Amino acid sequence: MSDILNVLFIWDVPERLRDYLLDGLKDVKRVNLIFPSPAEEEEYLKLSREADIIVGWRPTRDLLFASGKLKLLINPGAGIKHHIEVFRELNETREVLLANGHGNTYFTAQHVVGLLLALMNKIIPHHNWMASGRWRTGDKDGISTPLRGHTIGLLGYGAVNSKVHRFLAGFDVNFAILRRNRTNLRDPLPTEADIFREEELEPFLKRSDILIVALPHTTITDGLIGPGELKLLGENGLVVNIARGQIIDEEALYNALKARTIAGAAIDVWYDYRPEPDDEDRKFPYSYPFHELDNIVLSPHRGASPMNDLKRWDEVIENITRIAEGRTDLLNIVSLDNEY
Repeated sequence: MSDILNVLFIWDVPERLRDYLLDGLKDVKRVNLIFPSPAEEEEYLKLSREADIIVGWRPTRDLLFASGKLKLLINPGAGIKHHIEVFRELNETREVLLANGHGNTYFTAQHVVGLLLALMNKIIPHHNWMASGRWRTGDKDGISTPLRGHTIGLLGYGAVNSKVHRFLAGFDVNFAILRRNRTNLRDPLPTEADIFREEELEPFLKRSDILIVALPHTTITDGLIGPGELKLLGENGLVVNIARGQIIDEEALYNALKARTIAGAAIDVWYDYRPEPDDEDRKFPYSYPFHELDNIVLSPHRGASPMNDLKRWDEVIENITRIAEGRTDLLNIVSLDNEY
């Protein structure tokens, strides 16, 4: 590595964020932040030849292979499935690390709590009734479900669900955790919890009244929750999915909600992110009419909001700092074998 650590940003970085990054790294020696102008692929390709670190969501394959000095790509978001194949190819000839971003996990965990409470307290139907002039429609039409005494099943226990655990710890509820690596749980946990191994999905689901899905989308987790798994939650079961739509089988989820095999769901992640408009110019990111159901809360993949909160970039600053200091204990390095 040269005396100067070149960090290339591959989008049009707003001035406010530039200032935050520069200020956060002002005491770190030999770091050169590169904000291309114009912020276009041709300029990225030209500058990438000297880049030690690239920060950005969707570098092209050409850009990655042109970056002969590249040691690390920092993906500022948690979704890295689209990087796995090209990084496996890249690492056949040289080692290039991939880091994902957990800077949005506080907001995402907050969104989980918001979705869950909106679902259990029937906030959306009561809002709609009141907006239409129906004053004080009561329990007969939209009764709330108390959280107290329920068991919340945390499917995945990374940066999001560990925060969800902490946020919900005061609600007098029980917790069950299913995580691939039981030996790497954060200690101490916010509350006691029943811990399940990866192969114990069935008893975990039977134990759970409320399933909160916060797993990475990988070859293994694709379609992990199907009709049989949803049925294990019981007719009073609830689901919140903040991870990726494909982890829960779409048809199974729709049928379970329509038939009330489960009581309800709150969903922030979907199945078709380029939906074609229908005859009324409406766009729905799914193949089944979830919007016609009365036991679902629909959310348009906005768990990462607010995007303008600058503290979400602290992890990026920390990783650049560690590289500059010659450290190898980087944050959130992706295992290409495990796909997260």
